Amino acid sequence: EDSYAEIQKMLKIMQMEQQVGVYKGAEAALPDEVTALPSQGSELIIREAMKDDPAPLFVIFLGPLTDMASAYLQEPQIAGRLTAVWIGGGVYPEGSDEFNLGNDIAAANVVFRSPIPLWQVPKNVYSMIRVSLAELAVKVMPHGELGAYLFQQLVEFNMKWGDKPSWPKGEIWMLGDSPAVSLLLDDHAFEYDLREAPYILPNMRYEFGHSGRDIRVYRYVDARFTLEDLYAKLELFHRYNKLNA
Repeated sequence: EDSYAEIQKMLKIMQMEQQVGVYKGAEAALPDEVTALPSQGSELIIREAMKDDPAPLFVIFLGPLTDMASAYLQEPQIAGRLTAVWIGGGVYPEGSDEFNLGNDIAAANVVFRSPIPLWQVPKNVYSMIRVSLAELAVKVMPHGELGAYLFQQLVEFNMKWGDKPSWPKGEIWMLGDSPAVSLLLDDHAFEYDLREAPYILPNMRYEFGHSGRDIRVYRYVDARFTLEDLYAKLELFHRYNKLNA
């Protein structure tokens, strides 16, 4: 619900409410590895995957894989009609605690054991997208209402939780969801390994020898490329709005 509200707020700031569809995902984690939780999100994935369209379909996940797993359990035929890109999972080869994975381990196992092409960006790789608040003040904040909002909400969060040394670490942020977008711009063709898809245990450790299929696991994402693309698009968006004000 918080994510849904935030997306709507961002679109309002950008005056794009009528141009972008927003759909609600599942309200909870899957109860097990065979039961779908149908939602607007899973239905959207199915509709897009089953369209008669020669263009490739990429579905990116900046949180748990619940809607991807539900869509597959609802309609297994979608497996060969899309590629899933997931920000989540612990460090290979052992695995480790990780926020997105911890929200729905069952869903991750459904997707990992399915034939869906999967690009995984694990915790140690998405953590490479480090940025200081000073850099964001220079390269994000000046770009209109949108830039000011994006910067200010991070500052307010850091001030609220500034007494916690583990996160958000004072003057920096890790914009770890961003590779889900930058890998669609350039898939970093030499920066991943094909690994056997593991089975994920309740403690979020990886166990191998179950899936019989490989997935793409990234070992590096270019932080400069990712962040500079973001900064450039914010500036271009701001210029466009000024010209059309």
